[in-house]
Amino acid sequence: MRPITLQRLLLQCGILALILFAVVVVALKLGAVPVSLYGLGRDLISVLLRQTSQLSSGYGMIVIEIRLPRILLAIVVGASLSVAGTSFQALLRNPLADPYVLGVSMGAALGAILALIAEPHLALPVWLAALFTPLGAFLGAAATIAAVYLLGLREGQIDSATLLLAGIISSSFLSAIIMFLLTTLTGRDFRGMTFWLMGDLSSPLQSSLRWVLGIGFLVATGAIYTTAADLNLLLAGEKEAMHLGVDVRRVRLVVYIAASILTGLAVSVSGAIGYVGLLVPHVMRLLFGSDHRTLLPTAAFGGAIAVVIADTLARTVVAPSELPVGAMTALVGAPLFIYLLRRRMA
Repeated sequence: MRPITLQRLLLQCGILALILFAVVVVALKLGAVPVSLYGLGRDLISVLLRQTSQLSSGYGMIVIEIRLPRILLAIVVGASLSVAGTSFQALLRNPLADPYVLGVSMGAALGAILALIAEPHLALPVWLAALFTPLGAFLGAAATIAAVYLLGLREGQIDSATLLLAGIISSSFLSAIIMFLLTTLTGRDFRGMTFWLMGDLSSPLQSSLRWVLGIGFLVATGAIYTTAADLNLLLAGEKEAMHLGVDVRRVRLVVYIAASILTGLAVSVSGAIGYVGLLVPHVMRLLFGSDHRTLLPTAAFGGAIAVVIADTLARTVVAPSELPVGAMTALVGAPLFIYLLRRRMA
């Protein structure tokens, strides 16, 4: 493992940031209504200069009010899932661990659905109503990862195979509960909720929820990054890490809570999008190494790039109709995962 330097970290993140910028420009241009690069550049400059009156007719409104917020949401969701997956894989020392496989995404989805069902029956203040669904998703994610962790313990140590089976079983059980709840909805609500569960970034967010999503992502990601050096040592095992001075209980608590917050926030606004938290960390390890001090930020950029590309394909392949984002990540992620698995076993 090469020693980390600030210059190398900035170079890696800078390269990924340029790729993300290029992907965002292409995503802004593509859609059911094509936009020229000239018109796109002019509209973006007008927004940066706060001259919204200079937007080029309806095309500028499509780009700025519809596509740009959706792309920004895809960036935060992709980065959140990737950071959560990276931290789960390190803490549990399982390359297959990610929010979707462990059932955390399903737990967050169940919590979000229960919150959505209960909210109309509760006289909540406006500020709490905006936070109610993300809070329900976080509680569902936290409860699921706690249950999976307890089921995966054997003689005080985490058993990788048992943990994975516990996650798969929990995910199936929670999916069954979600299907039961969906049958109680009317036809229109059932269709909308089903599409949301497969990954949907088209729903506009309230301004207060955008702030919660952004601040929650920064705080949770920052908390996980403070444990990056400890996660490197935990890869050798919990006992070895304790002998090297790592406070395993503190690291475990920080990562579980922060990763549950990231998963809960992502699922509450986008539904369950699979394979992002599983595959992006593996790809970033192949490109930049396994040091979590570089892996965590590069995984965040990689997840953002992956979800923006997936969402762009989802809304353009069968335009003007849309496909679920989760379907696109599965179509690309499953073959890529098979390739990585065979490469690892070779």
